[in-house]
Amino acid sequence: MTGAGWQLQALFVALAIYAVAALTAVFLPRRWLGFVYAASAAAASLAIAADVSAFFNEVVLKEHLPVGLPGVGLYIRLDGLSAFFGFIVNVGVLMASIYGAGIKRDDLSRRIEPLYPAFCAAMNAVLLADDAFGFLFFWELMSLSSWALVVSRHDDPDNRKAGYVYLLMAAGGTMALLFAFGGLAGASGGYAFDTMRASHLTPLVSALVLGAALFGAGSKAGIMPLHAWLPLAHPAAPSHVSALMSGVMTKVAIYALIRVVFDLLGDPQWWWSLPFILLGAGSAVGALLYAVQDQDLKRLLAYSTIENVGIIFAGIGLAIAFKSSNIPPAAGIALGAALIHALNHSWFKSLLFLGAGAVLHSTGTKQLDRLGGLIHRMPKTSAFWLIGALAISALPPLNGFVSEWLLFQAVLTGPVFPEPILRFLSPVLGAMLALAAGLAAACFVRAYGTVFLGRPRSPEAANAHEAPFAQTLAIGLLAALCILGGLFGGLTAFALNPLLVEYAGAAAAINTQIGPTPFSLIAFDQGRAIYDAPTIAFFVAVSAFATMAAIHLFASKKTRRSPAWDCGFPDPSPTTQYTASSYSQPLRRVYGGVVYSSTETVDMPPPGNLREGHFHIRFSDYIWRFLYVMPANALWSLSERFDLIHYLTIRRYLVLMFSTLIVLLVITATFM
Repeated sequence: MTGAGWQLQALFVALAIYAVAALTAVFLPRRWLGFVYAASAAAASLAIAADVSAFFNEVVLKEHLPVGLPGVGLYIRLDGLSAFFGFIVNVGVLMASIYGAGIKRDDLSRRIEPLYPAFCAAMNAVLLADDAFGFLFFWELMSLSSWALVVSRHDDPDNRKAGYVYLLMAAGGTMALLFAFGGLAGASGGYAFDTMRASHLTPLVSALVLGAALFGAGSKAGIMPLHAWLPLAHPAAPSHVSALMSGVMTKVAIYALIRVVFDLLGDPQWWWSLPFILLGAGSAVGALLYAVQDQDLKRLLAYSTIENVGIIFAGIGLAIAFKSSNIPPAAGIALGAALIHALNHSWFKSLLFLGAGAVLHSTGTKQLDRLGGLIHRMPKTSAFWLIGALAISALPPLNGFVSEWLLFQAVLTGPVFPEPILRFLSPVLGAMLALAAGLAAACFVRAYGTVFLGRPRSPEAANAHEAPFAQTLAIGLLAALCILGGLFGGLTAFALNPLLVEYAGAAAAINTQIGPTPFSLIAFDQGRAIYDAPTIAFFVAVSAFATMAAIHLFASKKTRRSPAWDCGFPDPSPTTQYTASSYSQPLRRVYGGVVYSSTETVDMPPPGNLREGHFHIRFSDYIWRFLYVMPANALWSLSERFDLIHYLTIRRYLVLMFSTLIVLLVITATFM
């Protein structure tokens, strides 16, 4: 089906609402700026309806607009893949906008509110672009608007540093994507994606395009070692913007990779999967080892985003490997796991970032060791945050388990690979993902226990209060999505089958129609792998209530009170509690010398000296030091040496020019 259907028209209207809200907010007084969140919520709701209709009706809508490059115009396309990621984007925007409606009038700012709908519009426009110029234009708009939101609090040196690093990485990523699209366009210079689909590239050009796309989109997604900006920028941005950057913008980068690799680049080769698998596995484990040590709640969540992007990359890599090896069912399972995890991550990571924002708004701090006891002061936020922590730890029956279960089904199919290196990497990937799952659980047990349990570790935590209704509503809706996405994950997976058939060549790789219940999720066949979340949830609920009833029925009716376990410290001071640093100490000492250089300094006064003791932990990021700081220092040193050219005399300039001319003549004579 071609032609502008109502779904595409509705998306144009949504983009117009975003644009009008952004432009109007520039001229409004502060007290009226909150309207951008109502407008963004309305635009997101309209876009969700259009994306859902386009996805389930399997329509392909195209439009050519007379804007953009002269003589080329702007090509627009809405298909199943862009509709699926559009749903991810706009659900995230809707929840962030509901949260934003709870921001106090005094906290509104022209540095944030006008840019918020512009950022939302840019992400939607990237998904609709069907030519290289339009894609890169909206990609840059997305980068620049999010950069401006990161540096909105420019008086903070950390925010300025985060914005600087983010801008450099974004510029490098866009240059790489420009190179990738140039390779796809070929000598004819066809900008439209339809032209790129019809072209046939040589293996060398395909490899160069793949590398450029991996660098350009991978840096935006935050895959290691291109992640340097992400732990800096996500904590620096306002919390609802952090939720969009982490839960939504990284999925736009995933969309770009899938579009290039599975749609524009042609038939994949098996070795294309290697960088995805290796980078994905390394990011999943490496990022969590940083997250489990970090003291900043929002930076911890940012590192966790890198881990989840690594899981998605691993799924994409396995899908490429299975498709190139002509194993379509396994390719469908792997790609389905990647797509479902992208959806699930957008929900539970947005929940966790918005919850962290509520904690920050209530207490004024993000430091784990200054929080504690918030379960009594913020009961709704703590309950919803617990659901998000369980979901991101991939515990059934929540949504995080569905995608990781599917991914492990694909990993277990690894022995059928015809390539020895893939047969070797498959169990290695499985082991790394299993380690990542354990580290994720440890990370969020540490985070939840330190923030919400125990006793307040500071006056700010002791005086905390529940977040406004709009903010708890947004967090609660995301918690409900995490629950529903887990219980009915089989239906979600089954709905993806048309995409899996188109991009992975798998016919009905994921089934729900042949299981014992309508909600059963079956990978490959019923005798091999089956997961039924409602049945598990029912069993857990019945077991819990039966145990509770048995205890109340047969246990003593007498109320017994005893002192709480004091961990060997009878002093009731909150400072004697188990801290975030002490919880992560075993992992720090096991992995500290391998993943990062950690140094513990203890300053203990001698007996009789009443001054305070101090314990300090210093980390040194190997990736930051060797891949970023050292090359930057070398480049700076080289530029200082070349700066001497500015101060030469006229005679030396003439000698330099003459010498250059002689060298060029020699080169020309040699190769002519």
